This record gives sequence, C-alpha cells and structure tokens, in this order.
Amino acid sequence: MSNEKTEGIDFFEKYLTVWVLLCMAAGILIGKFLPGVPAFLEKIQYAQQNIPIAILIWIMIYPMMLKVDFQSIKNVGKNPLGVIISSGTSWLIKPFLMFGLATLFFTVVFKAFIPANLAQDYITGAVLLGAAPCTAMVFVWSKLTKGDPAHTLVQVSVNDILIIFLFVPIVSFLLGVNNVTLPWDTLIFSIVLFVVVPLVAGVFTRMYVIKNKGEDYFNEKFVTKFDGVTTVGLLLTLVIIFSFQGDVILENPFHVLLIAVPLILQNVITALFAYFMCKWAKQPHNIAAPAALIGASDFFELSVAVAITLFGADSPVVLVTTVGVLTEVPVMLALVKFVNKTRHWFPEGSNN
Repeated sequence: MSNEKTEGIDFFEKYLTVWVLLCMAAGILIGKFLPGVPAFLEKIQYAQQNIPIAILIWIMIYPMMLKVDFQSIKNVGKNPLGVIISSGTSWLIKPFLMFGLATLFFTVVFKAFIPANLAQDYITGAVLLGAAPCTAMVFVWSKLTKGDPAHTLVQVSVNDILIIFLFVPIVSFLLGVNNVTLPWDTLIFSIVLFVVVPLVAGVFTRMYVIKNKGEDYFNEKFVTKFDGVTTVGLLLTLVIIFSFQGDVILENPFHVLLIAVPLILQNVITALFAYFMCKWAKQPHNIAAPAALIGASDFFELSVAVAITLFGADSPVVLVTTVGVLTEVPVMLALVKFVNKTRHWFPEGSNN
C-alpha cells in the first residue's frame, strides 16, 4: 500500500490537510494584523465575482477538466450498473443526505452551541458542498484502490455533464425547503463560469494537443505540467478566504469542529452505500472501489466559488465549504484504506 500511495498521491496532496491548516492560520493572521489586504482584495469585483478568487479557482478547475474525455462516455454500456450506482449515489442520495445531516446536527444536536441564524448559513454551505460531487482527486483515490481507470473516467465525464443540469435545481430545491431563496441567474452564471467554460477549454485543449502531439504525449507530458498547479491555486485561494473569515473563526473556533461532523459523516455514509450496493449487485472490486469514492468525494472548488459569489468571501456559508476542503483528504484516505482491506469481500479475480 505504501508504494501505491507514493505513486498515486504526491506530497502536497497527501498532506493537504496540513497545508489547509497553515493557510487558515496565515489567512487569519493577515486579516487580523494586515486588514488592508483583504479590504483591498474584496474591492476587486465584477458581476458579483471576486476577481482574484475567481482566477485562482479557474486555475484549480482547468487542469482537472483536461482529464475529462467525453469519448469515454460511449463506454457506459460496458458496465452500466456500476455507472448507475455511482451516479445514483452522487445525485439521488448524497445532496439529500447532506441536507438531512446538516439540519439534524446544526439545528438539533448542536443547538446549544450554534445560534439559529448561523445554523441556517451552515446548512446552506453544506448543501452547496453536498450537491457538487466528484473532483479531480477521484482519479487519485481510484488509482490507490486499483480501480478501473476506464470506469473512473466515464463516471467523472458523466458527472461533469450532470452537474451542469442538476446542481442549480437541486440546490434551489433543498435551500427552498430551508426558506433560503437563491437567484437562479447567479447560480447558472456560476456553473457557466466555473464548470462550462473550463470544461470546454479543457476539452478543446485535449483535442488540440492529442491531434498535434498524440495521446501518449498528452497523458505523460502535457497533463503532468499542471501537477501542483491545482494545489497551489487552492492554497492561495484559502489564504485569501481565511483572511476574510478571520473574525468568524476567532469568534467561534469550536464551530470548525462542529461543522466537520456532518460533512465527514456524509462522506463515509455515501461511500459505504455505493460500496455495498456494488457488492449486492455483484460488481467487481475495481468498479465498486471508484464508485464508492466518487460518491463520497466533493467538488469543493465549485462549492467555494458559488458560496463566495452568492454570499461574499466573509460569509459563514463559505466557511462550511472550506471546512470541506479541510476534511476531504484524511477522510478519503481512510476510505481508501477500508476499501483496500475489504478487497477479499469481492470475488477473486474480479479485478481482471
């Protein structure tokens, strides 16, 4: 397993939680001792978008979109059940489970610690996180479990199409239940800016490079040039966000731990649901493993971007989406370990 980890996940990705904590500390210190910095950055806006953060988020998302291959979707028929379980988990279970857990914990279990107005903001952030499944890191988790790379690619490609059409109505419906009304035009604009545009750019880049240099060059040379770019973009974004969030965190440091509870539970329950559904459906382990991890993973880059667009970088809603960044890597690595240790639950030779 140690060799698989070394090959599949790089130093920055493996210790992402540490870097996030350091960025949190750096951002809070900047906000407290250099308040002019976040004040200046907050003014650089256009069409409700904070330009520095929008650029950094686009830098994060574009490299992952390079890996999407819509040609792979024609292979859905090779294992439709695995894709159905994975997609069903991502879109029919995950968002509603997140809403239910967030409502339960923020308004009932933690009622004594979280005021009602903050509870509503935290639920809103959790919904934005839960309604955005699947990130580039899924390719890493799949590799660490010896998942079928073709299935992983198909599922990521399918999710990138589904998110364009399902994210806005699901978010609007769930938040409407909680009496939070969001402008559809702003939500749609966010999807276009942070999903459609980088997706189209990634697809055309992929087609152009493969046509001129070949697929081997694209996979082995071109894509690897962007290794670390996503992580650096993420960390710089977090420094800026936490410079805005400093007052909120310093006033309620315990809230970060409280927020993490339903987020982690959602990751774990969703993964186990998809995993055991695949076992029940007699799917091979190399389909079950990525299906579980895809179902559990969050597209936190999109969630952070939408939260900032709708509520501003200093909103408690944004805090929830950034806590999602904090918890994702250790939780997913724990799930990877569980999935690998239970390989024997599946028929021998199922990875062949």
